[in-house]
Amino acid sequence: MTIALALGAPIAAAPTALIAQTAPAPAGIAVRDNGLVATWYPPASGRRGPVILVLGGSEGGEEGSQRLGAALAGHGYGVLALAYFRAEGLPPQLQEIPLEYFGKAIDWLKAQPLADAARIGLHGISKGGEAALLLASHRSEIKAVVAAVPSSVVWQGINFTNYSEVKSSFSLAGKPMAYVPYDTSAAFTGVLDLYQRSLKLAERYPEAAIPVERIAGAVLLLSAAGDSLWPSTQMSARVMQRLEANHFRHPHRHIAYPDAGHGAMLPASVWNRNSSMDSMGGTEAGNAAAQADAWSETLAFFDKALGGPAR
Repeated sequence: MTIALALGAPIAAAPTALIAQTAPAPAGIAVRDNGLVATWYPPASGRRGPVILVLGGSEGGEEGSQRLGAALAGHGYGVLALAYFRAEGLPPQLQEIPLEYFGKAIDWLKAQPLADAARIGLHGISKGGEAALLLASHRSEIKAVVAAVPSSVVWQGINFTNYSEVKSSFSLAGKPMAYVPYDTSAAFTGVLDLYQRSLKLAERYPEAAIPVERIAGAVLLLSAAGDSLWPSTQMSARVMQRLEANHFRHPHRHIAYPDAGHGAMLPASVWNRNSSMDSMGGTEAGNAAAQADAWSETLAFFDKALGGPAR
C-alpha cells in the first residue's frame, strides 16, 4: 500500500503537552554490552511486544536519544536509546561511524526476552534520520521507520575540532561509505546555505543516495519546510521520489510542516520551545503545532505498523 506525499497545510496551534497523556516511562537501564552505549527501557507492561531503536542527531552522546526513548517508552514500547558518537568508548567525531555498530543494537534487541524480534521499529532524527534510513536499507528486521528531518543521502561527516577534515559520516565493512561532500568552493552564509548548495552536487555522487527502496517495512518522513539547518523537506521529497520510482510496496508517507523548524519534530516533553528551537527555523505557532501533530502521527504510525505496544 502506498500513501502519497502529504504536504501539510497550516495546522491550528495545539497544546504541546501531548506526551503527558501517556503512561509514565519506566526507568531506563544502562547498556554497556559488546561495545554498545545505550539505555534500555523495557516494555511498561512487562510483557513481550514490539521494540523501537532510537537514534539522536548531531548533538551526539546519550541525552537526546534517552529523552526521546523515554517518551516512546511512556507510550508502552520497549525502547533502546542508542548513542553512536561523543560517548565513552565511541568515536569522538561524527565520522565513519560503522554501520555494523547499529547492527549490534538490532541484534541486542532481538535477543531480549521481552522483545518481539518480528516487530522492530526505528526512530531517528536529523543525522539520526539519515542513519535510520541507511540502517533500515541494510537490515530487513526493521519493519517500521520514522525519519524526522532526515537526509536522502549520506553526507560528509563532521569533525567538530577540525571542520576541514573530509570523511564520510558512515563506514561499512571497514570502508567509508559513498557520501556527498560539502561545497566549499565559495563562502557560505550559514549551515543551511552550505547544505542547500552541496545538495546540488548529489547527482555527481549517485552511490551516496540512500537505497531506501530496500527497506522492508513502512516509512514515515517528517520534515520542516522552515528548517534553517538543512533542507529536510527537499531531501524527504527525494526519498519519496526514489520509493515511488522503485514501486515501493510498503506504506510510505511524507508530512512536511510549512511553518516549522528543525527542532519541532519532537514532543514537548523532549524539547520545550526555547531559544534553541527558535534558532532552527519556523514560527512560534508553526513549531508548537508541528510538535503536537508530529508526535501524534509518530505514535499512530508505530501503533499501526508494529501492532501497538504490549498491554
